[in-house]
Amino acid sequence: MEKILIVDDEPFICENLKRILEEEHYMTVVDRDGHGALNIIKQETVDLVFLDLNLPDMSGLDILVQMKQWDPDILVIIITGYASVESAVKALKLGAYDYIKKPFKADVIKLIVKLSLETQQLKREVRTLKKQTEDVLGGQTLIAESPVFMDMLKQVREVAQHSEVTVLVTGESGTGKDLIARTLHNLSPRRHRPFLEINCAALPENLLESELFGYESGAFTGAKGRKIGMFEAADRGTLFLDEIGEMHLGLQAKLLRVLEDKKIRRIGGIQSHETDVRIVAATNQNLREAVAAKRFREDLFYRLHIVPIHLPPLRERPEDILALTKTFLVEFNRKFGRNFKEISPDARQLLLDYRWPGNVRELRHVLERICIMHDDAMLQEMHLPKELTAHRPGDSMSALPFDFQISESGIDLEAVVDQFTQYLLKKAMRMKDGNISHVARLLGVPRGNLRYKLDKYHMGLQDAS
Repeated sequence: MEKILIVDDEPFICENLKRILEEEHYMTVVDRDGHGALNIIKQETVDLVFLDLNLPDMSGLDILVQMKQWDPDILVIIITGYASVESAVKALKLGAYDYIKKPFKADVIKLIVKLSLETQQLKREVRTLKKQTEDVLGGQTLIAESPVFMDMLKQVREVAQHSEVTVLVTGESGTGKDLIARTLHNLSPRRHRPFLEINCAALPENLLESELFGYESGAFTGAKGRKIGMFEAADRGTLFLDEIGEMHLGLQAKLLRVLEDKKIRRIGGIQSHETDVRIVAATNQNLREAVAAKRFREDLFYRLHIVPIHLPPLRERPEDILALTKTFLVEFNRKFGRNFKEISPDARQLLLDYRWPGNVRELRHVLERICIMHDDAMLQEMHLPKELTAHRPGDSMSALPFDFQISESGIDLEAVVDQFTQYLLKKAMRMKDGNISHVARLLGVPRGNLRYKLDKYHMGLQDAS
């Protein structure tokens, strides 16, 4: 039952409001002055306040400010017999939900209370849903301001709707492959069914097999009862296979058979069971190289590679670094009671210049550590860890990917430029698996210019491997 506080120094107004509200089955509390009302707010949970603008001990506007400071979400309706446009505007600016003039009609009170409490309930539901979403996504947020990441998210939204399609998510460690897998599930028609995940690198082959497929009683020593595997438990849902590149070859063959036949058989069992599970696999390895090295089955690679989604590393989407930094600061401000609101120019440049080998995970951990150890209005260079401040781009030529010396006789600048250009082209070709369109977009050059440079340096698709 909702509790409503009535604050007015006129007994008739208090009694009239109390009667109207209790007829609608609301619980009411009455107080005649501001100090008493503020004590009630601090000691009890109140959903709505009717607050007189003129009280004997305090101004209603001062009380409103203190109430909102104590509970920003509290609903306050100002009531007064001396209404003016100026006072109404001021009350609304200070956070009042509405403003009504005495005398008032019972129907008006009932309607405004109904609407205000519905608004309050909607706000609570939104907060609850947001909290549930954060719990599901591990507290992480998909921040996308860079074109490359926005394009990737567009692909995720499109692929999610085709819930029978297998997806392979690739990207460096810390880029958020597990978050993309959850997003694929949450945006798909399978969202109301289970989402299960397993790290293929965390278990030895025999344990991983039993986790995936289950087993029958007596299948092996210690198998005293039947165990349902993850394929069966995730029926009509999504199964996320993280670090798929670490799966043993023998188990790869069994996974391939499941993907092709849509059937599984428990260890020690003779009966096959139909399975309706979407597979999302992820790896930070280059599976093409693993196939070439005979560490990964080629047929399984192509079966998983139906819809590949690549997560670019954080250093390739600098537009997202500051956006993520601000988002994480808001989160950790709330968590640790800190007050970081701005980023100094020096700190901003260091954040942008750092390579972030651990990607979004590393950025998140850095900011969490800062908020634990420091409190300030502005994030400054002195707050950043030494790995960000130890090396500044441009301080030394040692950061270049090749060596050269400047002698007294000079340097062959054209040769150095050619060498650096070839380095960038090879790296981009590897990153984009030799896809000319993707490489051109990554380097910001037209396709024709890219082909010219590849021909000039006698480079082709083999340089992507």
